[in-house]
Amino acid sequence: MAASDETAVTPAATATGADGPASALVEGTLLQVTGLQAGYGSKQVVFDVSLNVGAGEIVGIVGHNGAGKTTTLNTIFGILRPRGGQVVYRGENIAGRTCHKNVLAGMTLVPSEQFVFTDLSVAENLQLGALWTPPSKRPELLESVYQIFPVIKDNLKMRAGQFSGGQQRMLSIGMALMADPKFMLFDEPSLGLAPAVTIRVFDTLRQLVNERGISVLILEQNMPQLLRVVDRVYVMRSGRIAGEETVDQLRAREHYWDIF
Repeated sequence: MAASDETAVTPAATATGADGPASALVEGTLLQVTGLQAGYGSKQVVFDVSLNVGAGEIVGIVGHNGAGKTTTLNTIFGILRPRGGQVVYRGENIAGRTCHKNVLAGMTLVPSEQFVFTDLSVAENLQLGALWTPPSKRPELLESVYQIFPVIKDNLKMRAGQFSGGQQRMLSIGMALMADPKFMLFDEPSLGLAPAVTIRVFDTLRQLVNERGISVLILEQNMPQLLRVVDRVYVMRSGRIAGEETVDQLRAREHYWDIF
């Protein structure tokens, strides 16, 4: 990328220092990540990443493959233990906390691959999604999933592996909703989907925010679809946040890939 393009991305706002108190969370912010570092074995992948997600907001992270996007998401959710930094969620530093505790706190992750249990029925997948949900809430949540994705209600006894890729993606979102989330993380939801199904999935994301106030952090390569639903976007390069842009700024660009 040319130096002139490098400077064209709006610098990301500086968050509270990694050694600062979790109480420094900005009012109205659901998630604030500061100075996050993560990796695998001896290899560090994420370096000093800072970002935030407001209540009722959809925020995107974009960048080339290998930029560290999925590693960032997995570290926020608790799949990976961070090597440094803070992950402040709902006013509490949860860096290093286990996944199931984050689910109990209202956080869910829809991964890009292996997102349903193919040998189990559709109904059994939904039951697993509600594993830590109080039984009293499950009927209401199940009905809401049926309303969003009627194909799920019509095929409860079918083995999930018999669903098409798009139907499995819908089921994975349904499983996440059965956990009664306040904050959802999505890793490339359009991956492998037909264009019409991709539109349906992204429409669902916006519906969840508008109707339930759920906040979303999403990784996605499909820029036209992403810009239909997000409020703003972080640009990630080589394990770092290179900048932040609004939807209007991105749409004004002649080529989206100028920011990568």
